[in-house]
Amino acid sequence: MARDEGPVERTAFQKIIGGRRSIRRFLPTPVEPEKLRACLEAARIAPSAHNVQPWRFIVVDDPALKERLAAAAFSGFYSGSKFAAQAPVILVLLAKPGRAAVRLGARIQGVPFYLIDMGIAGEHIALQAQELGLATCWMGWFSYRRARKALGIPREFKLVAMMPLGYAASRPRREPPRRSYDEVVAFNKAPGA
Repeated sequence: MARDEGPVERTAFQKIIGGRRSIRRFLPTPVEPEKLRACLEAARIAPSAHNVQPWRFIVVDDPALKERLAAAAFSGFYSGSKFAAQAPVILVLLAKPGRAAVRLGARIQGVPFYLIDMGIAGEHIALQAQELGLATCWMGWFSYRRARKALGIPREFKLVAMMPLGYAASRPRREPPRRSYDEVVAFNKAPGA
């Protein structure tokens, strides 16, 4: 097994990962259809538990609908999330939990696998967006109930997250602090043990 032997030269993919930030200020510039499709295609081909592919996406790019969604989901207690309405697109990430075997396995393990699957698919979107010069922000702070109602989401779907997508009005200049390699990686024992 490879051990930490100092700094590693960053690959092109690592530069994409390292450059990805949660953006909260967007330009009104529309997202090109081919770039939007590339982001959604990246999510579509993500792996999932037992290949259930629980993801479904609502692309909110109609200004009137986006305004209604923002008024419903980002008001009151959730007003700190109003920034998302600046983005030309809001992606709504839904899950349709899968087969009985996957649901049973999730219950036995105590881990809702569909949430892991949605995290993988959503991060595929975020990384593809970064490569294409777009910006995103994972969002879980909004009124799920009012967002469901505003979009008419049927009960069979779990609303997991929202993700504004567009061009950044500004990007943080510094990389946020990260825990050291030695702090998060342990070989053959629990970290910190």
